Amino acid sequence: MVIKVFLASSSGSTAIKKKQQDVVGFLEALRVEYDPLDIACNEENRMWMRQNVPEEKKPANGIPLPPQIFNEESYCGDYETFFDAKEDNSVFAFLGLPPPPGSKEAEQADEAHIVTNGNHVEETNGDLDDSIEVPLEECNGDVHDEEEQAAEEEEVEGEVAEGENADDEAMEEETEGDEAPADEEEQEEAVEETDELTEVTEAHAEEEEQEEADDDREEEDLQSEVTVRR
Repeated sequence: MVIKVFLASSSGSTAIKKKQQDVVGFLEALRVEYDPLDIACNEENRMWMRQNVPEEKKPANGIPLPPQIFNEESYCGDYETFFDAKEDNSVFAFLGLPPPPGSKEAEQADEAHIVTNGNHVEETNGDLDDSIEVPLEECNGDVHDEEEQAAEEEEVEGEVAEGENADDEAMEEETEGDEAPADEEEQEEAVEETDELTEVTEAHAEEEEQEEADDDREEEDLQSEVTVRR
């Protein structure tokens, strides 16, 4: 199988020249043998390229531009599709060639072949079976752990509630103990105030009696003096 690359040796477009150099340089780096066909100096090459590029791959004006790549008579693609294949590590598939052993494309092809034959599928199914059993056990363990955790939380909540009740009772006892001495002190203070008032009242009464007695004596003295003078 011969790879044909249609080029324009005397193209005035810098973009076309760069695309041609990229395609040719990459094929040489991969050591892919190709046949460069110049359409600028050979009218037969130009006509053959235009006739064999599929209609759906041609631009709007119907004139395909180089580089165009073929494998014998089979159309491979233009620069854009070649670049996409290069990015995907699938240039040999793009060219219709078997990839060299040890290349990334060969490894990808081997993996694709394994998947197609079903070996990889069987391995995957086996892994799925194992994964089904393990999560079930793990789920059961998780449920058991959740039950234990719930029981522990209930015990902790009960202990917290008991502790809070005990604290409340202690607070009430302290409050009652504080209130009792306060009441006694208030009563003692009231008694003292009552005694003081009583003493003051009695003293005031004694003073009044003393004053009345003094007044009576003065009146008696005055009456005695008046009697003597008469």
